[in-house]
Amino acid sequence: MLIVFGGLPGSGKTTLARALAERLGAVHVRVDTIEQAIKASGIPSRDVGPAGYVVAYGVAEDNLTLGSVVIADSVNPLDITRDAWLRVAARSAVTAVEVEVICSDKIEHRRRVETRKTDVEGLVKPTWQETVDRVYDDWGQRPIVVDTAAKDVQEIVEALIARLGIAGPFSI
Repeated sequence: MLIVFGGLPGSGKTTLARALAERLGAVHVRVDTIEQAIKASGIPSRDVGPAGYVVAYGVAEDNLTLGSVVIADSVNPLDITRDAWLRVAARSAVTAVEVEVICSDKIEHRRRVETRKTDVEGLVKPTWQETVDRVYDDWGQRPIVVDTAAKDVQEIVEALIARLGIAGPFSI
């Protein structure tokens, strides 16, 4: 299974993706980490463009074909990136589930964006203004929508596991 997380910066998607990956023993593929590694490699361009996503698609596909559950973690702002994840799942002959992470409390969302620390060396987090100005296509009706404003991480992870009908290595 490919579980594709998306959402604006500061919505809580990486926190959820990590917690779910840990609970399931899944592979966590984070586009921020990949993009920063590309930048650190010395490639002259400051903007890596689609390269981070393209690398993430390949890493995800490799792990899916090995039978691993993969959790893709990125802002995933455009229909084109979301459709590409679905093609990765189709090529790997696995189910894809899309999860849009939101924080409906705008004051809390802004606080998170403005106070969070980076955990990827060299990664500069976007400002609140950059977050709200970001191009972000509507997902329509296809994703599971998770609101991090009112529930804690473990509650959301348990609800996702129940909704997806999946279990991790702990149940073997």
